[in-house]
Amino acid sequence: MNEQEFLDIQNSLREKIDLTDSFRTEDIKTVAGIDLAYWEKDGQEYAVCCIVVIDYRTHEVIEKKQSYGKIEVPYIAGFLAFRELPLILETVGKLDTKPDLFMFDGNGILHPRNMGIATHASFYLKKACIGVAKSYYRVRKGLDYSEPDSLAGSFTDISCDGKIYGRVLRTHTGVKPVFVSAGNFISLDTATSITMELTGKESHIPIPTRLADLETHTARNTIYNL
Repeated sequence: MNEQEFLDIQNSLREKIDLTDSFRTEDIKTVAGIDLAYWEKDGQEYAVCCIVVIDYRTHEVIEKKQSYGKIEVPYIAGFLAFRELPLILETVGKLDTKPDLFMFDGNGILHPRNMGIATHASFYLKKACIGVAKSYYRVRKGLDYSEPDSLAGSFTDISCDGKIYGRVLRTHTGVKPVFVSAGNFISLDTATSITMELTGKESHIPIPTRLADLETHTARNTIYNL
């Protein structure tokens, strides 16, 4: 596929995004964190996708799964999902648990066409998805953000032309914020609340994506040396 075909797919899916809650928070039992790590070997690019499923109430790990393989789609800014979706869906297919919610180390509608990985993947996962990024992705020229207050739970919204793209959220007092955006089938307010609920004392990154990130580093080192 080429860039124009990628663009057509994104624009088509964009019209189907639903940023209303498709569930009740009290019904959430399990949440899956998803992350990928890349490396090159012998001139070929590879990636590993790791998914960690936790209990929403106790935060205990229920299940871990991973998949790795060659990456055939070149990097094109704004079209990351087309590189990552095959491994993500392969790994989801290995899960014994059926997560109620997916959390991505990346963006949802905080994207030039509102089609970050958390949004794009939602159409295949058919579950509510949240994007929680560690760094800011500028979706419009000159669209910067304001730092929230230093207290945990403080936030500022990233908006342009009357539309809110995401939220700069301080999950721990006095530490750098994360960037939360709704993926699909969920509102930004609920995504923010869940992100705070799933952030432990160990890190300002939510537990599901933090654990998935740690798993990708371990898996990458192991696979690279096979």
